[in-house]
Amino acid sequence: MKKFVTLAVVFHSMLSISAQQRPNIIFVLTDDQSYELMGSSGRNNIIQTPNLDKMAQDGILFTNAHVSTAICTPSRVCILLSQYERKHGVNFNSGTSVSDKAWESSYPVVMRANGYYTGWIGKNHSPIGQGGYSSGLIEKSFDYWYSNHTHVGFYPKEISDIYNDAIAFTQPEIINEGVNDFLDPNERKLKGAVHFITNRPADKPFMLSINFNLPHGSSTREMKSKSTDDAIYRTLYRDLDIPLPPNYVARADIKNPKLPKDLWHADDRQEGYNYVDKPDTARERAIREMQAVTGIDRMVGNLRKKLQDLKIDKNTIIIFTSDHGLFGGEFGLGGKATCYEKNTHIPFIVYDPTAPKKAHGVVSDALIQTVDIAPTMLAMAGIKIPTTFQGKDISAIIKGDLKDIRSYSYSENLWSTTFGNPRCESIQDKRWKYIRYYKNDNFSAVKLIKYGKEMGISQKEMLYNLHDPEMALYRDYIDSPLNGEEPVYEELYDLKNDPFEAKNLIKENIPPAILDNLKKQWKIAITNARGQGKPEVYRYTDDVFPGGSKE
Repeated sequence: MKKFVTLAVVFHSMLSISAQQRPNIIFVLTDDQSYELMGSSGRNNIIQTPNLDKMAQDGILFTNAHVSTAICTPSRVCILLSQYERKHGVNFNSGTSVSDKAWESSYPVVMRANGYYTGWIGKNHSPIGQGGYSSGLIEKSFDYWYSNHTHVGFYPKEISDIYNDAIAFTQPEIINEGVNDFLDPNERKLKGAVHFITNRPADKPFMLSINFNLPHGSSTREMKSKSTDDAIYRTLYRDLDIPLPPNYVARADIKNPKLPKDLWHADDRQEGYNYVDKPDTARERAIREMQAVTGIDRMVGNLRKKLQDLKIDKNTIIIFTSDHGLFGGEFGLGGKATCYEKNTHIPFIVYDPTAPKKAHGVVSDALIQTVDIAPTMLAMAGIKIPTTFQGKDISAIIKGDLKDIRSYSYSENLWSTTFGNPRCESIQDKRWKYIRYYKNDNFSAVKLIKYGKEMGISQKEMLYNLHDPEMALYRDYIDSPLNGEEPVYEELYDLKNDPFEAKNLIKENIPPAILDNLKKQWKIAITNARGQGKPEVYRYTDDVFPGGSKE
């Protein structure tokens, strides 16, 4: 009997040790960071990102990572729920928020329920629960919360009072203070942060989500080179001759638009992207974007140093990526919400100190997507993956045991509104990419502004108020291609020889089998992305929550 009790104690101890040895996981998400905005991408010899480059050398750099949707809110919900937008059904134009039921299977809730101490720092741009941003559901889902809803801004204290207690004034540095507060019990406690547990428990693994609102255009637009700004944000890169992006075209010089005018309503584009129209303003914004990323890079370096000082670096996995990219005037385009590489192709680095040596310093061309992040984190944590997840566990690639996880990558854009973007979907392998577009009947933003002005109605109300009938329109966007809606325009690109998608080969003499196969794979991918059943969402329009859906 005594021997049995002893064995039982040993067995219990082994389980306890196993629980304590579960890896800590830190997920860093930037905003609008295109693939080339990082030194290790090999496409930018000007930007300074030594810490990200070092992390890529120490871990694995994915060169073929794509988002499933290239606009903030739906892309971030895709990550949280590991679902394509066509399944989760939440966007700026959807009139919906994530339901409690769907949220129960999000990676933060699942990891917390399985013994992880969880934290969220920085931007939240996902409406969760009944009432979306006002529900309070997402805040209560973490042990540590230092965040505001929608945009954080370059100077967060000008956006939200929760940041007033920070010592710093600029976003990367304030987020860095939050990271230190979460990780280190000896660091200064931020009054604006909500600690549901006073200090991070030393006997529990943690999961920390760090969410930047940079180099997003709304934040880089605010950069003012204040005297309180670090030199990075005042002088870095300003002594250099900054080249314009490949295939840059000033608005005045556009002779052959990238897409037909009746498909892409360029005059209705949001004014915030007008900086791409002229070379001098495009260069200025490129400088600010690089400055912002260098600031983020410094935070990554500080993070790794803090983990070393706390002696938890050897059991802490770091994942770094972005929610999508951003046009800088390529082909005369500005903004996002397309299926072009500039918007969908993102930086993606994973540093796993527990991986074998063969998996360090690896450059992988595996086709991965942001819907893969949640199942991968859960697999690394030894947690069962919910059946609602649509992404794939890529941990075997990270460990060096597998080279590929899928043969095709699928992206979509359902944000087709008065601002002129068309609906589209893309399917690609490592060489070929097929994009299909649908008829764009959206009413003009320019006309809405004109008639609103005549009636004394603000631009914000005319452009951003969302009403119940638009929920039905959005749902039809989801289902129509599956019900036989035909494309009105198509593109085919050879990414191996044309990585910037300059020449559409759809009418060229390309072997028919290539396009036929891509169309076949598109049908499989969009069907899988839609999944079964209706989206698990709540009604979130201005008819029931005035002003809420505009956030």
